[in-house]
Amino acid sequence: MALIVQKFGGSSVKDAERVMNVARIVTDTYKAGNQVVVVVSAQGDTTDDLIAKAKEINGKASKREMDMLMSAGEQISIALLAMACEKLGCPAKSLLGWQAGFNTSSVYGSARIKKLRTERIKVELENKNIVIVAGFQGICKYDDITTLGRGGSDTSAVAIAAAMHADRCQIFTDVEGVYTADPRKIPNAKKLKEITYDEMLELATLGAQVLNNRSVEMAKKYNVQLEVLSSYTNKPGTLVKEVTKMEKMLIRGVTKDTDVARISILGVPDIPGIAFKIFGKLAAQNINVDIILQSVGRDGTKDIAFTVSKANGPAALEALKGIDVISDFEMKCDTNVAKVSVVGAGMETHPGTASTMFEALYSADINIQMISTSEIKISVLIDAADADQAVAVVHRAFFPEEDNN
Repeated sequence: MALIVQKFGGSSVKDAERVMNVARIVTDTYKAGNQVVVVVSAQGDTTDDLIAKAKEINGKASKREMDMLMSAGEQISIALLAMACEKLGCPAKSLLGWQAGFNTSSVYGSARIKKLRTERIKVELENKNIVIVAGFQGICKYDDITTLGRGGSDTSAVAIAAAMHADRCQIFTDVEGVYTADPRKIPNAKKLKEITYDEMLELATLGAQVLNNRSVEMAKKYNVQLEVLSSYTNKPGTLVKEVTKMEKMLIRGVTKDTDVARISILGVPDIPGIAFKIFGKLAAQNINVDIILQSVGRDGTKDIAFTVSKANGPAALEALKGIDVISDFEMKCDTNVAKVSVVGAGMETHPGTASTMFEALYSADINIQMISTSEIKISVLIDAADADQAVAVVHRAFFPEEDNN
């Protein structure tokens, strides 16, 4: 008898038909002799609808009350799924995050899991129940409901799998696994049989929407083997694990991220300590910085450019205005940009990866504004209007269509 953790996103349970489909997957796993813990997100667009309702009442509602409201979506999902499992003849118990033992920090809207007490889950499993847990939520030291932020249900599922030493953690989505690009936009995208934690973490961080990056970090830390598969088709998915079999594939994926803003500071004095003052100020405001570019000093000045998320663009500019030495210099925030990246552990030992990517962009007359590299990824900043075309031409350069026939 194995312990299987299964997670289903909002699109998988968006209506009665799909809830019953998920119930069949869950009960089939249970009837095969396994213990099953299921983590579920809110149905379809429920979260967006709840946000809209809040704005109708108070556009500046406190984060505590927003968490109280947002947690309601998952409560509906778990109860409906438990009812569906009962209809199919299998006992099920639904648990809210706090009932399942999720203790979190008190940062409303983006709480972190501090401890997971699994006693209640274990009791329900011993009583032969399918346990259905509300993802994305927990409770803080003030006994307030908290939410884990974007992609939090993935993190909830991996946390349960890690704490209970599950035999498998399956993440069900609306695609059949992890692809070399978004298969809904790149028809010849290739599904990967397996991928390393590091590669998946880069893809998730750089815009791939299959898995939340926090869940991948946790899976790597606790060696939880993930399987990404579709809730709509009965086909093998993609395994995410520490080591994968060697393949001829140099690049594992091409992604785009349009949640990017470029901050430029022009004519900064070319003196020691400026970079520290700039990025120290941003760090103090909890603003994450990604690509950084600094020009060679000339005439006693230099230009500095870096990227942040779009939401952090205005806050970054405001923070920089508080630095006396640069407050009078020209600062710009450009949100009409996108980041396109290639990821693959094989590129470290294969020269020519960057030139292949840059040649593909050149052939499509796409200008590169900034470049960032690491051992397993190359990212470029380009105009947002060119993002889809850039992904297509770069993917074609590394995955010629004839190779996928």
